[in-house]
Amino acid sequence: MKHSVFSLSVLTVCILFTSCVSKKQFAGLQSDYNKLQTENSDLRKSYQDTKEQLVESRTNAKSLEDRLAEARRNNEEIRSSYAALQGSLDKSLQQNSQGNINISKLVDEINASNRFIKQLVETKTKSDSLNLVLSNNLTRSLSREELKEVDIQVLKGVVYISLADNMLYKSGSYEVNERAGETLSKIAKIIMDYKDYDVLIEGNTDTDPITRANIRNNWDLSALRASSVVQVLQNSYGVDPKRLTAAGRGEFNPIADNNSALGKQRNRRTQIIITPKLDQFMELIDKAPESSNK
Repeated sequence: MKHSVFSLSVLTVCILFTSCVSKKQFAGLQSDYNKLQTENSDLRKSYQDTKEQLVESRTNAKSLEDRLAEARRNNEEIRSSYAALQGSLDKSLQQNSQGNINISKLVDEINASNRFIKQLVETKTKSDSLNLVLSNNLTRSLSREELKEVDIQVLKGVVYISLADNMLYKSGSYEVNERAGETLSKIAKIIMDYKDYDVLIEGNTDTDPITRANIRNNWDLSALRASSVVQVLQNSYGVDPKRLTAAGRGEFNPIADNNSALGKQRNRRTQIIITPKLDQFMELIDKAPESSNK
């Protein structure tokens, strides 16, 4: 660019100091001058463009450096976040592994409890079924007349045989009469057929006070009546006394209103209660799976 300006200057000086040129030479010189002017203008424009491009390039370079620095900062943050996430993941995996162990232990305990419950249910179902069979066998063994004075029920897995006092005893007495012998013999046979059952004999009275010598009150009367039935079952029909229990509840376990003669008659009764041996269920309870709190 400096060379072009110098040439232009020389040409101008030559024109000014040279007056003796022909028109043809002048025209040539004029053409060269115009050409140099054009080239100079183009050079100026090129120079300006180059300068602007340089500024733009420097600006872009600064922007790229800033972006690179920001990218490096972001990369460092990402690495830190990754390390934190990896730590959290490792901790979660460790906790999950421990949780799986606890869950597995809990599942084992639940399965053991379910097996125990199933065993209890099966035992209870078996017991209920035997009780129904016992009740049906007893009902079939009794005559129609005996069934009028004997009430047989199965409630919550227990067989209740309720005998009216006028069938078993004389009025105001606790001695078993001869009339009751045949009925008690049938009951005794059923009891002996089911050796895994315990038998509770329970005496009950109405509210009328007893007025016999050597019997203080209805407690005594109900207990003596139960004891009499127990001894008949043992001595006359061979029931194992270890399976028998005598109990008296006096007037305090009524099933009807004592304000009427019919109600009092229903309350004067002796119940033979046949139940599965409790030790069968206690053995199952002893085998129950222990809960683990570890």
